[in-house]
Amino acid sequence: MTRLRFPALSALALGASLSVQSFSAHAQNAAAVTAPVQALNQALDAIQQPNSGSFAARTAKLGPVVDQSYDLESVLRSSVGASRYAQLSADDKQKLMVAFREYTVARYLSSFKPGSGAKFNLSPEISALPIASEQKVTTHIGSDENPQGTEIDYVMRQENGSWKIVDVLLEGHISQTVAQRSDFGSTLASSDVNGLIAVLNKKVKTFAED
Repeated sequence: MTRLRFPALSALALGASLSVQSFSAHAQNAAAVTAPVQALNQALDAIQQPNSGSFAARTAKLGPVVDQSYDLESVLRSSVGASRYAQLSADDKQKLMVAFREYTVARYLSSFKPGSGAKFNLSPEISALPIASEQKVTTHIGSDENPQGTEIDYVMRQENGSWKIVDVLLEGHISQTVAQRSDFGSTLASSDVNGLIAVLNKKVKTFAED
């Protein structure tokens, strides 16, 4: 008996299999890129709950998530300016990082106070940015009355196998690190790194008392 062969069908099946594998790989990659933002959104939702505790208690909840979600050193380097940051001593970098980390966490705590009622809607899709190694993750922060709210885009970069936030874009183009570079630069121009640390610490105190 002659064995019938169906090369066209075989090729079609192979193509479908490769397409499924490609889709699965893309989905897994997208999940890995969006995971830090999802974790951050969940933590922000937790600290705004009415029973989320004191400022210190909320700091303890959010701080570790910020550490895991952000590449804080990259954010700080961009906020200070790469050349200026490179000129700092190792000790100054360490002291500045401690102040910047506390400032970053405290600013979130001030924005999402208990009872704020913000709603976080994370897009599962990612999109490429002009810099090939970076991806963009979009989330909307709204409310029951306005679910769409404000669009926040997180710039993600992979470091040592993990995706981290390295910048935040408001309205798709207003860079947080660029804005901070202007603020930090003016302080550093009129004083030194200790002056910038003092300014950051003062802002943390203001956020805590707000």
